[in-house]
Amino acid sequence: MNAAACIGAVVDALGLPANARVDIRVPKKMLVEQGAPTSTDKRAIQNGIDELVWFAACKPGTVGVPIFADDIREYFEIAVIGCAFRAGAKSSRLIELIHRAIPYPVILITADDQGIDVSLAHKRRAQNEADKVVVDRDATTHLSDPTTPTPNEKAFLDSMALSKQSQRDLYALYDGWIARIEAMNAAHLVGSFSVTTDENQITRRRAAIEDYERLAKENSLLRSQAAKAKQINQRVDLNQKIKAIERAMEQAKQEMGGEQR
Repeated sequence: MNAAACIGAVVDALGLPANARVDIRVPKKMLVEQGAPTSTDKRAIQNGIDELVWFAACKPGTVGVPIFADDIREYFEIAVIGCAFRAGAKSSRLIELIHRAIPYPVILITADDQGIDVSLAHKRRAQNEADKVVVDRDATTHLSDPTTPTPNEKAFLDSMALSKQSQRDLYALYDGWIARIEAMNAAHLVGSFSVTTDENQITRRRAAIEDYERLAKENSLLRSQAAKAKQINQRVDLNQKIKAIERAMEQAKQEMGGEQR
């Protein structure tokens, strides 16, 4: 897999105007200074990141979408960032650190030997520190190879085009992109990708995904306990719980599929 080509395919899918493009390499030193709270994180950045590129800046002057500001958050710009990870990098932690280091919302496209992750994270003002922002809600989805996408991945990439998002303001634009990420996560589970703009359906789908992920973790834990159980009555009890959780997981998947149109 060519990391640069895969990241570029996702950036191109956004369909941004030419004047939104920045295409500047970001030094790791900046990320270390702004987003590494511990020495372990500093090493993770230095050893795990191969290249960090700021591809585009989505703001009123470049994409024609107004800013958003209220008592909780200010969205003056959305950054499109790409990052290639080295083998053995702590990918999930690095994704978190990059989002935390940049004070405005980011479309982050990262590549490692497992494929591509596309992640977004809403930001809000910190309650006790007015000059700081914190991650409010995040969503990440995985793609195998955007240069040769599966049918679901192609549908997802097609849905990410700027022209298909809300133009009301930058918050609505970013939230629409997050809904596409969640739709792709649902597609990984239910088998087909479909988009809705109905806020109630999006909220229900988000809750169903969260329920499924929570239940999946619980199911994995119970299966591990059942494999170690030595008494028959313990195994029977655990297996009954596992079956109940698996039924609930299927129900959550139906909720995801039922919301899409």
